[in-house]
Amino acid sequence: MVTYEIPLVPGPTRVPEVVRQVYLVDYGSADLESEYLELYGQVQEALRAILGTRSKLAIMTGEGMLALWSALRSCIVPGDRVLAVSTGVFGHGIGEMAASTGAEVEWVEFGYDEVLRPEPVEEAIVRFQPKMVTAVHCETPSGTLNPVHQVGDLVAEHQVPLYYVDAVASAGGAPVLMDEWHIDLCLIGTQKALSSFPDLAAVAVSERAWEIIAEVDYAGYDALLPYRDALAKGWFPYTPAWASLAALHAACGLILDEGLDGVFARHARASAHCRQRSRALGLSLYATDETCSPTVTAVKLPEGVVWDELDRALRQRGMVVAGSLGPLADKVFRIGHMGAQADMALVDRGMEVLAEVLSELR
Repeated sequence: MVTYEIPLVPGPTRVPEVVRQVYLVDYGSADLESEYLELYGQVQEALRAILGTRSKLAIMTGEGMLALWSALRSCIVPGDRVLAVSTGVFGHGIGEMAASTGAEVEWVEFGYDEVLRPEPVEEAIVRFQPKMVTAVHCETPSGTLNPVHQVGDLVAEHQVPLYYVDAVASAGGAPVLMDEWHIDLCLIGTQKALSSFPDLAAVAVSERAWEIIAEVDYAGYDALLPYRDALAKGWFPYTPAWASLAALHAACGLILDEGLDGVFARHARASAHCRQRSRALGLSLYATDETCSPTVTAVKLPEGVVWDELDRALRQRGMVVAGSLGPLADKVFRIGHMGAQADMALVDRGMEVLAEVLSELR
């Protein structure tokens, strides 16, 4: 099915009509027109507001994983030490990505149904002396939201050179305060709570991170360094995607017009309502109310219900949710109430369908 009547996946999310219409304009060559540079500056300012930072951003053509790779490759050389704080599939995976670049990696592992605690992280920082600490704000496979600010305080206290945070599934749906939380590399994609297309990735880069990036001088296609002065020079390392940037501009405009406090409150209401309706159906949640993310709810598959059968039955009724990944595959399914999908009426429609399907499967 191309389009679902009830889309509740944790990304890519439903793209609002106003964003889709902007994408359809017949734009000129971004390499030649000053309007593109003006738009890039406007989008950078919008993302700065959403991420709580004054840092420059590299806005690149590609899906959110591009941001994760580019920040690692632009900052790490073989032999550098990376401390990966892991509370789930992506937290552990970032450490594996760093190891593939030649870094010496140590993991601070927590349970997938947990969020990070600062004490084990501090012990590892003091002992391991990493160049970079990595963490994930929202672990979508687990439906948890990490208190990444606590690690930021440790990074500042112990003078760790770089703090790398994956905010792909939280930015635009939960508060992200890059500067206040001492984040040096804040990584986002456009297809989650921002509710744009899955074609741009961005990294907000602190000044001290830019200095390290210049020292490393990585020259790959996904390098961050060319973006440091791209706007000022009016030159980008490859042909920019004007339609993609215009769509992101429209998506950010919807968020800022609503107001960040209002957007975060809407996500919190949708999340709480999803959990309440799930429990009313006799379902068990994977994360607690204290650790859950406002953008996605992870639900344990009830006894006797097979994920493939549940997925198929929901799709037949025009509803789509997501399974999970890694050790949670076939044990947990996920309801994405982020971005345009953080909508009480949409969640209610989904829960009515879920109730019908579960009644049949049980």
